Amino acid sequence: MPQNHAVRDPAAGWLNVLGNWLPAVAEARTYSWLKLRRDTFAGLTVAAVAVPQSMAYASIFGMPVQYGLYTAIVMTAVGSLFNGSRHLINGPTNAISIAMLSALAIVPEEQRIPAAIMMALLIGIIQTAITLFRLGDLSRFISSGVIVGFTCGASILLLLDQLKNVLGFVYKADPHDHFLKRFGLTMYYGGPIHWPTVTVSLATVAIALGCRWINKRWKVGLPEFLLAIVGAALIAWASGDRLPGLSLVGKVPNALPGFALPTVDWSLATQLASSATAIAFLGLLEAIAMAKSLASKTGQKLDSNQQCLSEGLANIAGSFFQCFPGSGSLTRSYINHTAGAMTQWSGIICAAAVAVTVLLLGPLAAFIPKAALAGVLMLTGLRMVEFAALRYHWRATRFDRAIVVATAMSAVFISIEFCILIGVILSFLLYVPRAAQVLMSELTITPDRKIRELEADDHRCELFRIFNFEGELFFGCGPPFEEALERIDLQVGDRIVVIMLRMKRLRNPDAMCLEILHRWVQAKRKSGVVVLLSGVRPDLDDAMKNVGLDKIIGPEHIFRESQEIYFSTMAALRKAYQILGTSRCANCSNQIAVEEWSYDI
Repeated sequence: MPQNHAVRDPAAGWLNVLGNWLPAVAEARTYSWLKLRRDTFAGLTVAAVAVPQSMAYASIFGMPVQYGLYTAIVMTAVGSLFNGSRHLINGPTNAISIAMLSALAIVPEEQRIPAAIMMALLIGIIQTAITLFRLGDLSRFISSGVIVGFTCGASILLLLDQLKNVLGFVYKADPHDHFLKRFGLTMYYGGPIHWPTVTVSLATVAIALGCRWINKRWKVGLPEFLLAIVGAALIAWASGDRLPGLSLVGKVPNALPGFALPTVDWSLATQLASSATAIAFLGLLEAIAMAKSLASKTGQKLDSNQQCLSEGLANIAGSFFQCFPGSGSLTRSYINHTAGAMTQWSGIICAAAVAVTVLLLGPLAAFIPKAALAGVLMLTGLRMVEFAALRYHWRATRFDRAIVVATAMSAVFISIEFCILIGVILSFLLYVPRAAQVLMSELTITPDRKIRELEADDHRCELFRIFNFEGELFFGCGPPFEEALERIDLQVGDRIVVIMLRMKRLRNPDAMCLEILHRWVQAKRKSGVVVLLSGVRPDLDDAMKNVGLDKIIGPEHIFRESQEIYFSTMAALRKAYQILGTSRCANCSNQIAVEEWSYDI
């Protein structure tokens, strides 16, 4: 009979390869009208939020609002193509913009636009390099308290910085105020509050809160920020000269971002390198944390390195189309998920909708008051703080409380870019002493043949002692491990013949702790004491072989971890009583076979 041979489709092979790098392409292979309908609705819903947000986030660090719109177009589209998460939306974010406010404080105002675009290139290169070295999983070593503290600090900075726009202060900053300049705030002084500006800001907030109440009450899904800014623009237009001195956004060109090579000033790049590195990690942390949060709701499996790649390539591509740095947006991503998005194509549809908005409605942005954007940002700053998470961390432990406070304070008083690094370092400083502990307890064999922890009135054998260890064996645990072995020396008498160390719960050995055990075993051998190790885990077993410690102890005295519970301990006990032979303590009742013993540990 002729055999059926599967015909290989070259196009399908290329699609598989392309899909590995472009998850959106892989999703397109199983795309349907249902997915298109839901992605389109979600994308348009997100675009209604993205337009006012991107303009507001650009204004945080003094960029013309069109650059925020460009970032919302290019970064959102490129990020969605490479995004491993089906719901994460890239683009301008409040956290990155606040960090840029601090980073660009050293840059003259006339150079800020090319400097911001160059920063997008630098940050993208750093993030892509992190991907190539497959360091995406490092985010799991950052405490949740650091994130909560960062969010609180960023919110405080955003509120403080926008006060000048809400109150209408227009006077110049004090050039000698180095303290405020250090973390990017510009303190305005002199002159009265500009009440027309305050009126427009409050009106914007009132409209947004009103829309939010309607959404909660009747579940209608109004774009609250967009309607608030449109309402403020109508108020400013209708008032005419009755609101003198009200600052407007100005004309926004109704044109899409064009391709242009970013200007790289090597001298400035050197000065901004540390800030770019910090913001790169901040952006990855922001995106990965949100992608994982969304994945926990949908059951999607995520590749952290793919997520890093999408962030890096989105920033690099954005730098060639006049974009400033961005990351995954918390607000827009959750709206995207809530609106029913099914694939990454909702992000691409969102980018296209923002582009159409720029082409058709760009000139109308000239009527938007800056006070309206400030009002939106004030609401955003307040909503950044998850008060439930803040209360939870505050109540949990002193450790979590200290991390939250230190990270938030360093964000406000030191640097928003480096507060996460400061929080991480402090986390390790506080955590390592807690983790660097080796717990030791003594075990005994009772008259009814049970092996359990020693109690105060239990008999201690003069010939054979058992000690149970728990904890880590890395360098930080060296001193407590050595102290535990010294306590054994003080507790056992001159008649001791066998000492058994149960090591099933010792993990992650390193050279320092191995050397301590090495010296202790050698000292016991010189004293004629046999050391038995039970429950030895594979990593400890391999490490002892690598340094020759297994030969010092004796391979026959090492009993490796077994799938059968307490099997290695029973084997070590048999060996101990084989070594003891007929020798027993004066009041020892353990004269019967090891197989008849039981455990109570």
